[in-house]
Amino acid sequence: MTMYHHSIAVLVVIAAVFALAKRMKVTTELSMFLGALFGAVAHMLLPKGVDPRSSIGIAELLRHVVEGAFTYYDVCLIFMSATFFMALFKEAGGVAFIVRKIVRSFASRRIICLLLLTVVMLVPGAITGSGATTVLTVGALVGSVLAAMGVSETRRVALIFMLAAMSAAAPPINLWAMMAAAGANMPYVGFAKPLMILSVSGALFSTFYLAGKGEKVDAEKALSELPVPPEGWNWLKASLPFVTLVFLVLAGRIWPYSFPTVGLPLIFMICAVVTVLLSPVKLKIMDIATDTVKNLLGLVGIMVVVGSLIQVMALSGSRGLISLAVVTLPMTVLFATLWIILPLAEGLVQYAVAPLIGVPLIMLFNMKGLDPIISLSAWAVMWPLGDCLPPTAVVGRATVMEMGYKGRYFGEFVKACIVPSLFIALLCTLFLIYSKNLAFLGG
Repeated sequence: MTMYHHSIAVLVVIAAVFALAKRMKVTTELSMFLGALFGAVAHMLLPKGVDPRSSIGIAELLRHVVEGAFTYYDVCLIFMSATFFMALFKEAGGVAFIVRKIVRSFASRRIICLLLLTVVMLVPGAITGSGATTVLTVGALVGSVLAAMGVSETRRVALIFMLAAMSAAAPPINLWAMMAAAGANMPYVGFAKPLMILSVSGALFSTFYLAGKGEKVDAEKALSELPVPPEGWNWLKASLPFVTLVFLVLAGRIWPYSFPTVGLPLIFMICAVVTVLLSPVKLKIMDIATDTVKNLLGLVGIMVVVGSLIQVMALSGSRGLISLAVVTLPMTVLFATLWIILPLAEGLVQYAVAPLIGVPLIMLFNMKGLDPIISLSAWAVMWPLGDCLPPTAVVGRATVMEMGYKGRYFGEFVKACIVPSLFIALLCTLFLIYSKNLAFLGG
């Protein structure tokens, strides 16, 4: 058996174990872990057709599995600290205060109200990198306002999902771009502008396509359904945690030689402390922290097992096999099919798609003279569109459950998402084609 055939055999074992586990209703993260574990065993047992000294024992195999689990440790810290900050802000009543103020002030101005609600939906995911966090934090509140605007249930739920997907794609935290960039030894720098343009454009199109027509906000109805924030909130208190966040993120760039380097996890924890100090009510910090960890176990688990899976695939040559298959495709085929392949792959293996497909694509586009920052930004906005597709459908399922949607999942909900998704895919494809001309955005 040659190394080429060995890599194919390991890849088949990984895919077969993953598919079998999913068929047996095993969770996605455990299915991936089982695939990685059995793939590592297959690599150890199957002949490699190379120097026998390349064989590994059980201890070495376990070392690779454990080492891979820590690949995205920093990303997990960012993810958890940011979500903890947003959970504190919500429990303190900050989110309810902002939404109620928007309804009171702009109930008679539908367009402005929709624009502000779009901003409210984009912020949690942009900060945490998770569309599910957006749904769980502000989805129900924004959904009740949309209902008061006369938006139908299916369009309302579809809009919440689309805005959650675009919030996950928005800067500063885009997990797909971060993971792919890390895999390619590429600094996560220069992505803010292209990600902002693509995600905000997609969010605005989704908002006005799905909710542009209708009635003025029934302010009394909306306010009656929104939670009442504690006394003591005002715009200064509501904005100060986010002003702190922006200041700490930009300070290192404005004063690079005098301001200390502050990592994103610490920045989010500082913002969390500011929120606790400003909260007009006493927050049960440990309970909120515990709930945050419980809610994030699935997504953090995905990040951990993806690292192990990628490590095993790199060890066995299977990752190189996938990279070879990607880089040998004609560019015209990639431009014509990526808008389908990327969302489908996201629905299949979630964040694992970024290092698996994203890294070889970065190498290919860079080799062809196309801008890798603009290209990766476009892929990173297309990937979350697949979060409503099986077998995972994490954000789609979270949206349906949070909104109490009773309609048909594919026949109504997913169908309502098609036109906005196609617009976003088209815009991203244009960015790919003209990435060289748009390189100034990544500067």
